[in-house]
Amino acid sequence: MASREDFDRCVEQLGDPPRARPAYWLLVAGGPAALPAVRAGLQHESGAVRAGCAEALDHLVDEASFPLLVACLDDPEPRVRVNALHALACDRCKDNGCRPDKAAVLPPAVRCLRHDPHKHVRAMAAEVVGRWAHGDEAAAAALVEARDLDPDPTVRKKASWYAPDGPIYRRTASG
Repeated sequence: MASREDFDRCVEQLGDPPRARPAYWLLVAGGPAALPAVRAGLQHESGAVRAGCAEALDHLVDEASFPLLVACLDDPEPRVRVNALHALACDRCKDNGCRPDKAAVLPPAVRCLRHDPHKHVRAMAAEVVGRWAHGDEAAAAALVEARDLDPDPTVRKKASWYAPDGPIYRRTASG
């Protein structure tokens, strides 16, 4: 059984490239016991550590972690924003059935989709916004806007998948 000190050490190792992946998997394997160290790591001075912690929360997230992930959408490091958006969008990685609240997540995700300077952040934001494209006009409109107007072709393509009449939009229409 790992201790808080062990998890804190793993968080620190996220900033060391040769140790980062093993440390990441040890944190994920630590489950809920690793959450305090991972949450604290979101405030670390190293962007690599913050990005690794946001990535780990994709697997470890609980209700208390969602506001921290939303706060990561304002992080100066694009990798942190991408990993936080992925953690907010992805259901595949989560074992606990915990899902983010639309009211807390959708407005900042739309802001990222429309205004983030990094194309990878905007592309990942399309996935988050796409979660609510069926029942929210603002989400659908933001996706259509990105599909038609984003300066990056990759973002336009990804937004088109989630926008009304896109393949993911059609596939998820009944569910």
